[in-house]
Amino acid sequence: MFKRRSCGLTPATKTTGTRTVTDNLKGRVVETSLTDLSEESRNPDQTFRKIKLVVEEIKGSSCYTNFHSMDVTRDKLCSLFSKRQTTIETFVDVKTKDDYFLRVFAICMTDAVGGQRCATSYATTSKIKLIRKKMSEVLMKLVQQNTLKTLVPLLTEKKIEDDIKASCGKYYPLKHVLIRKVKMLKKPKFDATKMNEFYGEKAGATTDILDVVAADEVKNLISEEAS
Repeated sequence: MFKRRSCGLTPATKTTGTRTVTDNLKGRVVETSLTDLSEESRNPDQTFRKIKLVVEEIKGSSCYTNFHSMDVTRDKLCSLFSKRQTTIETFVDVKTKDDYFLRVFAICMTDAVGGQRCATSYATTSKIKLIRKKMSEVLMKLVQQNTLKTLVPLLTEKKIEDDIKASCGKYYPLKHVLIRKVKMLKKPKFDATKMNEFYGEKAGATTDILDVVAADEVKNLISEEAS
């Protein structure tokens, strides 16, 4: 899904009583920048995107995460708005090929028509409805044809935004087309085998993960490394 496998460290409470380190870490949501997950550092096209990951499995002292949500920074969102234009927003609730139920938000602004003399670029209500409908169709088609692993990189690239701009351009010229937010509404039950495939590891390693977790609970490897 992302080019960089490791993005940072997270603190964990030591095992106390019946609650282990693993229990404290599972389900934790961490937020990072898309730049930290990419091999291209300081890329201006990625710094404004915020990625949230949820911890689903522990292997030794490593937390295996999955996609949780995506958002943009406030300064990036505010920079899109200006006078004399129409803001058009839409969202769709759609399921991926591997049964992840997502809510995808998109936003765009109207642009001036080539050679126009009018200072404003306001779209009529009928054209706004057509653009919003076409944006929803493009988003639904994209999500339904991909799994979560192949979808997230597409949402962070400009290709889908260019597709929306080209599809809706026949109704009114657009600019600043952006996938504003992606939320995880529902996801399938956790499967260790699928998690291995998700990370590109060999399938059938379910027992290996469980053995590592069991050893971690007994020996408290994370606390030993920290001490």
